Amino acid sequence: MLGAIIGDIVGSVYEWHNIKTKDFPLFRNDCFFTDDTVMTIATSDALMNGGEIDDFINAYKKWGRLYSNAGYGSRFGAWINSDVREPYNSWGNGSAMRVSPCAEYAFKSQYPGDRPENSIVHARQLAIISSSVTHNHPEGIKGAEATAYCMMMAYGYGLKAAKKHILEDIPFLFDYDMTSILDEIRPTYHFNESCQDTVPQAIIAFLESTDFEDAIRNAISIGGDSDTLAAITGSIAEAAYGVPDWIRDKALSYLDAPLRDVYNRWETYIKNS
Repeated sequence: MLGAIIGDIVGSVYEWHNIKTKDFPLFRNDCFFTDDTVMTIATSDALMNGGEIDDFINAYKKWGRLYSNAGYGSRFGAWINSDVREPYNSWGNGSAMRVSPCAEYAFKSQYPGDRPENSIVHARQLAIISSSVTHNHPEGIKGAEATAYCMMMAYGYGLKAAKKHILEDIPFLFDYDMTSILDEIRPTYHFNESCQDTVPQAIIAFLESTDFEDAIRNAISIGGDSDTLAAITGSIAEAAYGVPDWIRDKALSYLDAPLRDVYNRWETYIKNS
């Protein structure tokens, strides 16, 4: 979860002012959390309350209404503020940017001696539930699943093996093109809110990274929907590298008390799972 929050905060100032370089201050005074952070927090809240369909619906509406100006897409914003509980067939990247707690929970709550593939299945199941309450289009679900799958590879294998599995498995399982490199993507990439044109690029940003900070810089340098790209990349990068203490502490300083409280409860919950 923390990796997504960091990516969102770092990318917040570049979403509408894209840069095509990795040379930028990681945190600026005008950075802020957006809907990506709020909905990631909401996902963790839903899991702590049971992780069933109604728990996700309730959490997304609750936190969305509490932070009504966080920058939601128009359809998601309308859904939050309505009495409708049915999904609206979205293929947007919101399903992928908020999914990281599902993989974190699946990995850290596994029973001793449990087969790794069981945790991967669990992560994908939770990703499907968390996404499909709003983003029930096949592409919306796929984006969340793919992000969770990459996180599970990063959690379960050494860095080199994880990247190898991701590079080989993602095209086969999710039909995403992993053949491009950032230097080829960067010059023509532009703002896109779809899973199918955000998630693969975010994964590639991780694959080309050397550490957590480098992964975030890779994602921002692509341009486009910078905060969401970096949130997705950050989710995977946290699972692979962990987060340096100074980056964690700086990012958390941007959260207000209610969001920080859920983050702290989640950390305790995960440790005791």
